[in-house]
Amino acid sequence: MKCKISRNAAKILLEELNKPENEGKKLRVYVTHAHGDHAHYGMGIDDAKEEDEIVSTDKGIDVLLKKGDPFLDGVRIDYFYVPEEGFVITNPSQGNHGDH
Repeated sequence: MKCKISRNAAKILLEELNKPENEGKKLRVYVTHAHGDHAHYGMGIDDAKEEDEIVSTDKGIDVLLKKGDPFLDGVRIDYFYVPEEGFVITNPSQGNHGDH
């Protein structure tokens, strides 16, 4: 499985992951719901579970993805400042280019 994190997103995520209360935890990306050919995503800080695959990224952040979920393979995490500040998770490999 693959996961890409933009530079802006990595900066914000590393600040959160480096907090003492998150020691030993990883970033989790999950599908909140899927319909048709696309999915909507969420994320949080969590401990690894048996059904997870730990995916290392080029930004030094390990990401927890549920094994075998095709909507999670190839996700991209971005952080934008305009038009609204916040994270956007898409999966270009699944054709998900909208703000899901």
